Amino acid sequence: MALRPVQVNIKALDPSAVGRFWAAALGWSLHQRGVRTHVGPAGGLARPDPVVVGIEVVPVPEPKPAAKNRTHLDLATTSPAHQAELVERLTELGAHPVDVGQGEVPWRCLADPEGNEFCVLEPREVYRDAGPIAAVVVDCADPRAMARFWGAATDWTVRRVTDDLAVLRCATGTGPYLEFLRVPGLQTAPDRVRLDLLPRPGDDKEAEVARLRSLGATDLDVGRGDVPWTCLTDPEGHEFRVLARS
Repeated sequence: MALRPVQVNIKALDPSAVGRFWAAALGWSLHQRGVRTHVGPAGGLARPDPVVVGIEVVPVPEPKPAAKNRTHLDLATTSPAHQAELVERLTELGAHPVDVGQGEVPWRCLADPEGNEFCVLEPREVYRDAGPIAAVVVDCADPRAMARFWGAATDWTVRRVTDDLAVLRCATGTGPYLEFLRVPGLQTAPDRVRLDLLPRPGDDKEAEVARLRSLGATDLDVGRGDVPWTCLTDPEGHEFRVLARS
């Protein structure tokens, strides 16, 4: 029994506009399902196979708060020229530079049209086969504790653990990484960006939710009533959802 990360969920005032931005940014397709906007590779995959983590944008009435999101995307590039070209193209699409205290670094910190932070990385060999999304990065206080929880919660393999960073990736060694980065004095606010997990075929969603609770997850009531997914938080309060298989 284990869950696989299938998508990053982003809350937005205008999910269609934010979805269009991310589709153009990643070179992916847009799939509309009611009020929800899915971004994924061509072919109509709303919940892609294990080597891809898609994006779902959902409507909310509140704008993003000033606090930095605890979860963000790192985008991969293949050369310095590619990095510069991608930053220029993203800016034309509506992104803008942001200062998150990064100082002088080789990557570029930007925000999407609604202020959700992300990074355009300089070329790194480790991400050469990751796809357009190099990593989903989560700010945390204790990467070792996050590695224990998320390594047990998902079917992804823990690749590296230090006091400052924990790294997970799909067992096949493909697709993006999931990274937990230690951030001193971490601010907490309702998560604007979070992970969605999906049970494997044949696994029972409620049994998986019970297993997550035994690992230290806590139920989260977001006031949505009877919905087919379950909202939880990990031991540090990061929100995530367990989806039902459709």
